Amino acid sequence: MALATAGYDRRIDVHPDLEMVASGLNAVLLANREALLRFLRARGAGDDAEDILQELWLKVERLQAPGPIADPRAYLFRMADNLMHDRVRTTMRRVHREQAWSAAGHDPEGRDDTPSAEHVLVARERLLQVERALATLGERTQSIFRRFRLDGMSQSRIAQEEGISLSAVEKHLQRAYRVVAALADEEADHVPVSRSQAP
Repeated sequence: MALATAGYDRRIDVHPDLEMVASGLNAVLLANREALLRFLRARGAGDDAEDILQELWLKVERLQAPGPIADPRAYLFRMADNLMHDRVRTTMRRVHREQAWSAAGHDPEGRDDTPSAEHVLVARERLLQVERALATLGERTQSIFRRFRLDGMSQSRIAQEEGISLSAVEKHLQRAYRVVAALADEEADHVPVSRSQAP
């Protein structure tokens, strides 16, 4: 299955060999979507399975493999498993930090989590940038993205309500994720380097 038929845009500056590897993996990912979801759920991902699959898709999009991958299906399953373990480790670290905070005699409810005025302004600006970027994708894509990411609605329920296939919902979400990821990349490119980080 050619990835172009799935409606994905590609950056022109990507090396042809890398593009072939990424598009080939994406085709394998799309063909094995349900099997990957079952695999993740069986490994304990639960409701996070679809989010992990989106992370996997983004990772494949940015993949810079030196050449063809011998067993792309096994490679994707291994990547999915690693992403799930990363998520579990992050959650465990957060739980340990909170437990250590409580054990040190601090009241978790007593912490002042009020963000500074500067953080509030930066967060608002980022939100406006994301909203402006999503607005370029059309109302349906925006609606699907908001219902999935903000309202926590399942992809299957969105597909049912929209009267479209599950893969169509996935494509709308991937378009939205691509825009958000591009904003994050752009923001990372503009982060000033401190003296301690400078070579």
